[in-house]
Amino acid sequence: MAGAHAGRYKNHPDVEIVALGDLSEEILDKWIARNLPDYSPVPAKYTDAAKMYAESNLDGVLIATPHTLHYEQGIQALEAGLHVFMEKPMVTDSTQALKLADKAAETGKIVIIGYNTPCTPEFKFLRDLVRSNELGKLETISAWLSQNWKKGTSGSWRQKPELSGGGQMYDSGAHLFNSLVWTVEQPIAQVQAFVDNSGTPVDINGTVNIRFENGTLATVMINGNCATDGAGMSLCFEDGRVEIDGWGGAYIKVFRGRQEDKYPRVEGKANTPNDNFVDAILGRAEPRTTPANGILQSKLMDAIYESARTGAIVRPAN
Repeated sequence: MAGAHAGRYKNHPDVEIVALGDLSEEILDKWIARNLPDYSPVPAKYTDAAKMYAESNLDGVLIATPHTLHYEQGIQALEAGLHVFMEKPMVTDSTQALKLADKAAETGKIVIIGYNTPCTPEFKFLRDLVRSNELGKLETISAWLSQNWKKGTSGSWRQKPELSGGGQMYDSGAHLFNSLVWTVEQPIAQVQAFVDNSGTPVDINGTVNIRFENGTLATVMINGNCATDGAGMSLCFEDGRVEIDGWGGAYIKVFRGRQEDKYPRVEGKANTPNDNFVDAILGRAEPRTTPANGILQSKLMDAIYESARTGAIVRPAN
């Protein structure tokens, strides 16, 4: 993902890539050759983040590292006075999520999480529908995600719990779970989950039942051993239904009563979390994700894994 982020920023008119950090200069040289071969001036290279923050004139940092490293690296960057773009998930523990949010508030710095759907007009349209009760009460949600994740991540850090914090549900599944909690905007009351590691150290497949505090019910299916990629969400209201791409917001269908709304007025253009990070720093836009989203999802994920481990229905901590 670091390469994808570089591709979005290298031609951005308001961005200069000043410095890069990784475990060795050899890794950095290969990464530059692959992702920024013609970028000028060549960014400074660092193998020590503290030194990079001290020596480079930075406004913000993009952290794209294994999930369990996010918390300490995020705290370090905030304490260095930087705005932070954090790859998803924000952290892998709700206690850490709360502490990171406190540090962001203390420093007054922006923290944005790299989720796709909050930056799309389709999901803004959907959340506005939920907020307005235009289709009546949101009653039930069914969401699903499939990927060839088991094979695609075999041998990588993503299947090492000490670095990933979990499997497919905490990796690609994070996008779908965030789409869910970002849209509903309610604390979670109860969670029941089942997982299948499919012979690996981490979850590959999982199903989750969720009850939100306002009574909305949700079911989520995550499959990491499917040759066909896809994602969807279906939301049922008292007076209608919405179908939407839960991964990237690429499509939306709106049904009012028995009739499909053929041309719903979805206004605005698709953005990326990268653009939103820049716009938020420059005061041109509000952050579309914040540590509050990270807290809600972290509490959900803690409950999912506890339920899968114990077989019990879990009530997330307030």
